[in-house]
Amino acid sequence: MTEEPLGEPLSHALGEPLGEPLGELLDAAAAAALPVLRGVRDDQLDRRTPCAEYDVRALLNHLFQVIVEFQALAAKKDADFSRTPDRIAEYGAQWPDRLSEETARLVEAWAAPGAEEGLSGGMQLPARIVGGMVLLDLTVHAWDVARATGQTYAPAAGCLAELRSLVAQMSPTARKMNVFAAPVPVPPGASDIEGLLAETGRDPHWTAG
Repeated sequence: MTEEPLGEPLSHALGEPLGEPLGELLDAAAAAALPVLRGVRDDQLDRRTPCAEYDVRALLNHLFQVIVEFQALAAKKDADFSRTPDRIAEYGAQWPDRLSEETARLVEAWAAPGAEEGLSGGMQLPARIVGGMVLLDLTVHAWDVARATGQTYAPAAGCLAELRSLVAQMSPTARKMNVFAAPVPVPPGASDIEGLLAETGRDPHWTAG
Protein backbone atom coordinates (compact mmCIF):
# COMPACT_ATOMS: atom_id res chain seq x y z
CA MET A 1 0.00 0.00 0.00
CA THR A 2 1.08 3.56 -0.60
CA GLU A 3 1.31 6.35 1.93
CA GLU A 4 -1.88 7.96 0.59
CA PRO A 5 -5.20 7.03 2.22
CA LEU A 6 -7.97 5.67 0.02
CA GLY A 7 -10.27 8.35 -1.29
CA GLU A 8 -13.86 9.02 -2.29
CA PRO A 9 -14.11 6.62 -5.27
CA LEU A 10 -14.15 3.73 -2.82
CA SER A 11 -17.47 4.92 -1.37
CA HIS A 12 -19.12 3.41 -4.45
CA ALA A 13 -17.08 0.19 -4.40
CA LEU A 14 -17.55 -1.08 -0.88
CA GLY A 15 -20.35 -3.30 0.34
CA GLU A 16 -21.21 -4.41 3.83
CA PRO A 17 -18.99 -3.13 6.67
CA LEU A 18 -17.02 -5.21 9.10
CA GLY A 19 -19.04 -7.05 11.73
CA GLU A 20 -17.17 -6.90 15.05
CA PRO A 21 -16.78 -3.61 16.97
CA LEU A 22 -13.82 -1.71 15.62
CA GLY A 23 -12.49 -0.93 19.06
CA GLU A 24 -12.21 -4.64 19.80
CA LEU A 25 -10.65 -5.46 16.44
CA LEU A 26 -8.09 -2.68 16.75
CA ASP A 27 -7.28 -3.67 20.31
CA ALA A 28 -6.54 -7.23 19.16
CA ALA A 29 -4.53 -6.02 16.16
CA ALA A 30 -2.51 -3.68 18.38
CA ALA A 31 -1.73 -6.45 20.85
CA ALA A 32 -0.31 -8.52 17.99
CA ALA A 33 1.52 -5.67 16.25
CA LEU A 34 3.12 -3.67 19.04
CA PRO A 35 5.62 -6.32 20.22
CA VAL A 36 6.99 -6.41 16.66
CA LEU A 37 7.07 -2.63 16.24
CA ARG A 38 8.68 -2.11 19.63
CA GLY A 39 11.21 -4.84 18.81
CA VAL A 40 12.88 -2.90 16.01
CA ARG A 41 16.52 -2.14 16.80
CA ASP A 42 18.25 1.08 15.83
CA ASP A 43 20.58 -0.81 13.51
CA GLN A 44 17.57 -2.17 11.59
CA LEU A 45 15.96 1.17 10.70
CA ASP A 46 17.63 1.37 7.28
CA ARG A 47 16.63 -2.12 6.17
CA ARG A 48 14.39 -2.50 3.15
CA THR A 49 10.84 -3.79 3.59
CA PRO A 50 8.22 -5.56 1.45
CA CYS A 51 6.93 -2.04 0.66
CA ALA A 52 9.45 -1.09 -2.00
CA GLU A 53 9.11 2.66 -1.37
CA TYR A 54 9.88 2.36 2.35
CA ASP A 55 12.77 1.31 4.50
CA VAL A 56 11.95 0.36 8.09
CA ARG A 57 12.32 3.92 9.38
CA ALA A 58 10.03 5.34 6.70
CA LEU A 59 7.48 2.60 7.23
CA LEU A 60 7.40 3.22 10.99
CA ASN A 61 6.96 6.94 10.37
CA HIS A 62 4.15 6.20 7.92
CA LEU A 63 2.41 3.90 10.39
CA PHE A 64 2.89 6.48 13.14
CA GLN A 65 1.17 9.06 10.94
CA VAL A 66 -1.70 6.71 10.09
CA ILE A 67 -2.26 5.87 13.76
CA VAL A 68 -2.34 9.56 14.72
CA GLU A 69 -4.43 10.86 11.82
CA PHE A 70 -7.02 8.09 12.02
CA GLN A 71 -7.74 9.18 15.58
CA ALA A 72 -9.00 12.44 14.07
CA LEU A 73 -11.02 10.57 11.45
CA ALA A 74 -12.72 8.56 14.19
CA ALA A 75 -13.88 11.86 15.69
CA LYS A 76 -15.23 12.99 12.27
CA LYS A 77 -12.40 15.52 11.90
CA ASP A 78 -10.16 16.03 8.88
CA ALA A 79 -6.78 14.30 8.70
CA ASP A 80 -3.58 15.71 7.25
CA PHE A 81 -1.52 13.40 5.05
CA SER A 82 0.23 16.21 3.18
CA ARG A 83 3.55 15.37 4.83
CA THR A 84 4.93 12.57 6.99
CA PRO A 85 6.66 13.79 10.16
CA ASP A 86 9.88 12.02 11.15
CA ARG A 87 8.70 10.96 14.58
CA ILE A 88 11.43 8.36 14.91
CA ALA A 89 14.00 11.17 14.89
CA GLU A 90 11.80 13.52 16.93
CA TYR A 91 11.18 11.07 19.78
CA GLY A 92 14.54 9.31 19.70
CA ALA A 93 14.77 6.38 22.09
CA GLN A 94 11.22 7.12 23.30
CA TRP A 95 9.55 6.41 19.96
CA PRO A 96 8.35 2.88 20.89
CA ASP A 97 6.60 4.22 23.99
CA ARG A 98 5.06 7.09 22.05
CA LEU A 99 3.86 4.73 19.35
CA SER A 100 2.24 2.51 21.98
CA GLU A 101 0.54 5.54 23.54
CA GLU A 102 -0.80 6.74 20.20
CA THR A 103 -2.03 3.24 19.36
CA ALA A 104 -3.94 3.12 22.64
CA ARG A 105 -5.53 6.47 21.71
CA LEU A 106 -6.45 5.04 18.31
CA VAL A 107 -8.24 2.09 19.90
CA GLU A 108 -10.03 4.41 22.31
CA ALA A 109 -11.06 6.76 19.49
CA TRP A 110 -12.67 4.01 17.43
CA ALA A 111 -14.34 2.47 20.48
CA ALA A 112 -16.06 5.77 21.31
CA PRO A 113 -19.85 5.93 20.83
CA GLY A 114 -20.72 7.01 17.29
CA ALA A 115 -17.25 6.52 15.86
CA GLU A 116 -18.45 3.87 13.43
CA GLU A 117 -21.52 5.84 12.31
CA GLY A 118 -21.92 8.24 9.40
CA LEU A 119 -19.12 9.56 7.20
CA SER A 120 -15.60 10.17 8.42
CA GLY A 121 -13.88 13.53 7.97
CA GLY A 122 -12.80 14.94 4.64
CA MET A 123 -12.49 11.44 3.19
CA GLN A 124 -16.32 11.30 3.00
CA LEU A 125 -16.33 7.53 3.30
CA PRO A 126 -18.43 5.44 5.66
CA ALA A 127 -16.75 5.64 9.04
CA ARG A 128 -16.83 1.89 9.43
CA ILE A 129 -14.83 1.49 6.22
CA VAL A 130 -12.31 4.13 7.31
CA GLY A 131 -11.77 2.24 10.55
CA GLY A 132 -11.21 -0.89 8.51
CA MET A 133 -8.43 0.87 6.61
CA VAL A 134 -6.40 1.60 9.74
CA LEU A 135 -7.02 -1.95 10.95
CA LEU A 136 -5.60 -3.17 7.64
CA ASP A 137 -2.55 -0.91 7.88
CA LEU A 138 -1.80 -1.94 11.44
CA THR A 139 -2.06 -5.62 10.55
CA VAL A 140 -0.21 -5.64 7.23
CA HIS A 141 2.52 -3.16 8.13
CA ALA A 142 3.31 -5.12 11.27
CA TRP A 143 3.96 -8.08 8.96
CA ASP A 144 6.13 -5.85 6.76
CA VAL A 145 8.23 -4.78 9.75
CA ALA A 146 8.49 -8.32 11.07
CA ARG A 147 9.75 -9.59 7.72
CA ALA A 148 12.24 -6.77 7.38
CA THR A 149 13.67 -7.25 10.87
CA GLY A 150 13.57 -11.05 11.20
CA GLN A 151 10.87 -11.13 13.86
CA THR A 152 7.98 -13.53 14.35
CA TYR A 153 4.51 -12.07 13.84
CA ALA A 154 1.19 -13.78 14.49
CA PRO A 155 -1.64 -11.45 13.42
CA ALA A 156 -4.82 -11.30 15.45
CA ALA A 157 -6.83 -14.24 14.11
CA GLY A 158 -10.14 -12.52 14.70
CA CYS A 159 -9.21 -9.73 12.29
CA LEU A 160 -8.13 -11.75 9.29
CA ALA A 161 -11.48 -12.93 7.96
CA GLU A 162 -12.87 -9.43 8.37
CA LEU A 163 -9.92 -7.90 6.54
CA ARG A 164 -10.02 -10.39 3.70
CA SER A 165 -13.65 -9.48 3.12
CA LEU A 166 -12.82 -5.78 3.23
CA VAL A 167 -9.85 -6.12 0.86
CA ALA A 168 -11.88 -8.21 -1.59
CA GLN A 169 -14.32 -5.29 -1.85
CA MET A 170 -11.66 -2.59 -1.92
CA SER A 171 -9.16 -4.17 -4.27
CA PRO A 172 -10.54 -3.29 -7.75
CA THR A 173 -10.72 0.42 -6.94
CA ALA A 174 -7.57 0.34 -4.80
CA ARG A 175 -5.57 -1.07 -7.71
CA LYS A 176 -6.86 1.61 -10.07
CA MET A 177 -5.66 4.17 -7.52
CA ASN A 178 -2.25 2.42 -7.19
CA VAL A 179 -2.88 1.74 -3.51
CA PHE A 180 -2.61 -2.03 -4.03
CA ALA A 181 -0.29 -3.72 -6.49
CA ALA A 182 -1.49 -6.60 -8.66
CA PRO A 183 -2.46 -9.66 -6.63
CA VAL A 184 0.17 -12.33 -6.08
CA PRO A 185 -0.86 -15.94 -6.79
CA VAL A 186 -0.99 -18.24 -3.77
CA PRO A 187 -1.40 -22.02 -3.78
CA PRO A 188 -4.56 -23.78 -2.62
CA GLY A 189 -4.69 -24.06 1.14
CA ALA A 190 -2.88 -20.78 1.74
CA SER A 191 -3.47 -19.30 5.18
CA ASP A 192 -5.69 -16.29 5.78
CA ILE A 193 -2.70 -14.00 6.31
CA GLU A 194 -1.04 -15.27 3.11
CA GLY A 195 -4.24 -14.65 1.19
CA LEU A 196 -4.62 -11.18 2.67
CA LEU A 197 -1.04 -10.23 1.84
CA ALA A 198 -1.35 -11.57 -1.69
CA GLU A 199 -4.51 -9.53 -2.31
CA THR A 200 -2.66 -6.35 -1.37
CA GLY A 201 0.09 -7.22 -3.86
CA ARG A 202 2.61 -8.60 -1.39
CA ASP A 203 4.59 -11.80 -1.77
CA PRO A 204 3.73 -13.75 1.41
CA HIS A 205 7.16 -15.40 1.20
CA TRP A 206 9.15 -12.17 0.86
CA THR A 207 12.46 -12.12 2.71
CA ALA A 208 15.01 -9.40 3.25
CA GLY A 209 17.56 -11.53 1.42
